[in-house]
Amino acid sequence: MSNAGKSNAGKSGSSASSRGVYFNTGNGPTIQLIDIGHPDYIALLAPDTAFWSLLKKDKLGEALTNRSFMGQYREKEASFSSEMQTLRFDLAPSAVYFNPTERCNLNCHYCYIPETIRKNGEHMAEEELIKALSILETYFQETVTDGRRPQIVFHGSEPMMNRRAVFAAMERYREVFLFGIQTNGSLLDDEGVGFLTERGISIGLSLDGHTGQTADAARKNWEGTGFSEKVVSIIKKLKDYQNYSVLCTVTQQNMKFLPDIVDHFHSLKIPCCMLNPVRCTLPGGRKLKPQDHELAAYYLRALDRSYELYQKTGRKMVIANFANVLLSIVAPTARRLMCDISPCGGGRCFFAVSARGDLFPCSEFIGIPEFCGGNLFKGEIRQALSSPAFKEVTGRIVERIEPCARCAVRHFCGSPCPAEAHKMNGAINRPGAFCELYEEQVRYALRVIADGKEDKYLWDHWDVDTTTSMKITAL
Repeated sequence: MSNAGKSNAGKSGSSASSRGVYFNTGNGPTIQLIDIGHPDYIALLAPDTAFWSLLKKDKLGEALTNRSFMGQYREKEASFSSEMQTLRFDLAPSAVYFNPTERCNLNCHYCYIPETIRKNGEHMAEEELIKALSILETYFQETVTDGRRPQIVFHGSEPMMNRRAVFAAMERYREVFLFGIQTNGSLLDDEGVGFLTERGISIGLSLDGHTGQTADAARKNWEGTGFSEKVVSIIKKLKDYQNYSVLCTVTQQNMKFLPDIVDHFHSLKIPCCMLNPVRCTLPGGRKLKPQDHELAAYYLRALDRSYELYQKTGRKMVIANFANVLLSIVAPTARRLMCDISPCGGGRCFFAVSARGDLFPCSEFIGIPEFCGGNLFKGEIRQALSSPAFKEVTGRIVERIEPCARCAVRHFCGSPCPAEAHKMNGAINRPGAFCELYEEQVRYALRVIADGKEDKYLWDHWDVDTTTSMKITAL
């Protein structure tokens, strides 16, 4: 690493300017310095463009008065801005979160879908599901023209409650869509596992702890029985299958065990997991919400533990939430999740379809009727995307949210989640629930980069098709 340190990776262009290159003036970029808690390095960020650099603390003064350093940034500033513009505003939907049923056999305390829907709702009939995918196929033929297959993720409530219809749809359209399924795992058997793995379907399972007592604390069926043992048995059946992940919802009940949960997941040879802070869209989630600063401390310990296990075994287990934050820094356009940016991906990169065919910006909004933008079976996809309900979500930008508009890391976070902000804080243009957790993840990510360890936290081959847009090797 040079005296100046490391800077953004991404696609670059050039836009030279004859103007001055001073900091924080009308003619120069606004730069903020961030203490990242590293003994040797401090971060320099230009929040508007998500540009960053890590500077040696003993070279800080020299860097801030070095015209060559700032000149390089000014030459690239327009391309950085263009890249962020494209990422935030110019993408089109290429994925659908599809609820093939309203019902669930579990009654998880923190679920964001109202209990009455999960208990008494409808299944989508097989012929309707086939028709729905036919409508989506026609739509995506006109909008996804780069040779990719659009994605359909069967989501919850619990899609395996409507297993026959879901499997029939997957078989019928296996050459058209990339399919995934998010399931609680309780209804999966050997035949179901075989069907999914033989077809390369992406599988997401849910497991909230390292012991049955912890994992089943908030995840029980309507009679009060948990299914963590069954989920672990499914994970063991998937030990040679790489296209699956495990989601752990983090609440007051399990946050203290996050390092132990990482241990447990790693021992099960899970390739990728998500440690999802509980969504606070409904009162059940808000009741289980951890204190932000407490969650951040345990979360970072879990990240430490994942690295320790990598050092010990040579085997990575990617924690996808953090990996996405890290990617938002080192390669913004390579990020895989679109929750941590504004506008978020809802209604912009993906949309959701309910079991009745209703269209929502995201699954998180199912159960909030005012955010229904139309109905799939009435041919209203385009109308939905431009409806007031969708526009309220796609128009939610961090620059209009206080205090987020003044935050240096606003484009590495995005102030998620709009549904959460709407229901928890009373308006969509308000912050979400876990500001400090995101801030501390960004600081941690910058420390990881300063120490040259980013590859150990990211998916293999994450940097394919990325280029370095600005590399500073000396002052």
